[in-house]
Amino acid sequence: METQSRDYGQENFTLPHDVVQLPSQGLFYKNKKKSLKVGYLTASDENIIMGGGVDFTTNLLRSKIYEPDVKIEDLLEGDIEAILIFLRNTGFGPEITLNLTDPVTKKPFKTEVLIDELNVIKGQNPNEDGTFMFQLPKSQVTIKIKPLNYGEIMEINRLSDTYPQGRVVPKITWRLQKEIVEIDGSTDKSVISKFIETMPISDSKFIRKFMNENEPRLDMNKSIMAPSGETLIVNVGFGVEFFRPFF
Repeated sequence: METQSRDYGQENFTLPHDVVQLPSQGLFYKNKKKSLKVGYLTASDENIIMGGGVDFTTNLLRSKIYEPDVKIEDLLEGDIEAILIFLRNTGFGPEITLNLTDPVTKKPFKTEVLIDELNVIKGQNPNEDGTFMFQLPKSQVTIKIKPLNYGEIMEINRLSDTYPQGRVVPKITWRLQKEIVEIDGSTDKSVISKFIETMPISDSKFIRKFMNENEPRLDMNKSIMAPSGETLIVNVGFGVEFFRPFF
């Protein structure tokens, strides 16, 4: 374990922390950092956890990442997940209780899973600039694409929350506009937006499948045996309850 000094008002505190290895291995960042110094949860962090709110996760991450040159908005979702798992495991332990429904009997049941050992989903390595380049199968267009960072994901979520009720939220379009950075050598945003509006749905699905298979992240799926003997694959999600199982 290492220690890091940070300024809080007029005093210096030496805060305990550890080093979290990033699923991305730093390949998608300019600084190429493979790990980050992350502090352990403290009594003062209970204020953030109990407060909840829309920016609960953001506030907690800003409080716990001890890297002055790293903005959480620039981190990939998979790296954010790794940091949250570290905070949960070191703060409360790896056991999580899930409330599920047996698909055969339709009766609710509880089960406990461990999140101390999670596999990293890792596909092919990106280009030096953290992008992937490939040809779309239907339109035959060559695109350059990048994974969304945490800030972009939060922006899409905020836009969705403020979208007029009764209208279809174009989240897929918004995501593609942030993922695709080049089309047939052109980086013109108007050209990219125009192409996305007329993109064949098979190409859109191809992009989504490619990113799911190649964007580095933790495998949050767990295999659960229901009381009836049926096997369930469940996803361990994040949120306020993820951090306050004992409150």
